[in-house]
Amino acid sequence: MIFPENFVWGAATASYQIEGAVKEDGRGQSIWDTFSHAPGNVADGDTGDVACDHYHRYQDDVELMRELRLAAYRFSVAWPRIQPDGQGPANPRGLAFYDRLVDKLLEAEISPYITLYHWDLPQALEDRGGWANRDTAYRFADYAQLVHDRLGDRVHDWATLNEPWVAAFLGYGNGVHAPGRKNPAHALRSAHHLMLGHGLAATRLRELGARSIMLVVNSSPVLTPAQVNDPQAVASEADAAAVDRIHALLTRQFLDPAIHGRYPEEVLAAAARNGGTEHIQDGDLKIINAPIDLVGINYYNPCVVQAGPGRPADAAWPGSEDVEFAAADAPTTAMGWPIVPDGLSRLLVRLSQDYPQVGLMVTENGAAFDDVVQDGRVHDVDRVSYLRGHLHEVGRAIEQGADLRGYLVWSLLDNFEWAEGYRRRFGIVHVDYATQTRVPKDSALWYRDVIAANGL
Repeated sequence: MIFPENFVWGAATASYQIEGAVKEDGRGQSIWDTFSHAPGNVADGDTGDVACDHYHRYQDDVELMRELRLAAYRFSVAWPRIQPDGQGPANPRGLAFYDRLVDKLLEAEISPYITLYHWDLPQALEDRGGWANRDTAYRFADYAQLVHDRLGDRVHDWATLNEPWVAAFLGYGNGVHAPGRKNPAHALRSAHHLMLGHGLAATRLRELGARSIMLVVNSSPVLTPAQVNDPQAVASEADAAAVDRIHALLTRQFLDPAIHGRYPEEVLAAAARNGGTEHIQDGDLKIINAPIDLVGINYYNPCVVQAGPGRPADAAWPGSEDVEFAAADAPTTAMGWPIVPDGLSRLLVRLSQDYPQVGLMVTENGAAFDDVVQDGRVHDVDRVSYLRGHLHEVGRAIEQGADLRGYLVWSLLDNFEWAEGYRRRFGIVHVDYATQTRVPKDSALWYRDVIAANGL
């Protein structure tokens, strides 16, 4: 299976998960600093204070990327490094780190793909209401301009938000992510304000000359239990309605306004039942509908649902009344996530059909397994199998007409896995957190060979 000639191969990370150095060079506090230091929020009491110490070891990490023949590296900028209080002038020392990183990447002939928001909101903005406060969207656009002003002469590929569903509904809905709020109305309001921030920032970036602008979403095919292993299985009317509603809440809530300039009726109905829709002001959808070039897709597993009459809404899914979230009949990763590779091809083909105006890129795909270092090697056969299966489906999606531009594995490094702390390892490079020693796993060497061959 050979991929298109200009297919982009790379890897992805996120600032709070790898950088460490949380109190250096004028960096302010983020909601993840606050959340991870509060007892009981993160497994084993782990924090991102040191993480992979990438802030000090970025040169070695870029050299690793070069050895693996990566053509692209997607990383996020830590907003609190740029604006410690979430507003005002840029912190020059914070920008200087990303200056050095970008220059090192370009020296290694690796294209930088910047994500402006990967969940580390400045705590000062959260103290003023966070994403539930409309003003945060405008502060985000200002921050985006500061970053582009410094790096836009060398960086051409920009993503505004990473996974706004997670930021809104795990952060403000069920509280398992920072800032740890549990309020369905705030979650829905935050989702809208995140998208408003996306539109404002996309417009600002475009005016400044950005070549490519992307919105990154976590998306999954929403399936009934029978459809997991049988794409042709016919759902009952009640199950089909549950599937459609969850697809609207997970994916269409973000892509419909961004690309079509409107919200799905299911989302408006959920908002009406949870605090109302007054936060959606006249003109907002026009702002959110700012032109974008790509949609980034972060895929790990399908979302499996069926009708569940009488069930209350799940805390992370306002509007999911009468829906039962079910298990998939499939092997699982260390996270307990089902491994369904053809879910990725199903998803990519559908999104290309639903949103033909934009190209697609797989911006995250990977798996956590319980890796062990033996004689200086990590024989992660399960991860190689996972990646091979999913890349085969990426190729199938392209064959079926999906306009797919590239694939970025998650993740380059083992790292701080949010509420799971350091006990879950997603990296293709093993990190010994005590010594910060990096060891490319067998999956990294396999991926290097895939890139060299531009195919499987």
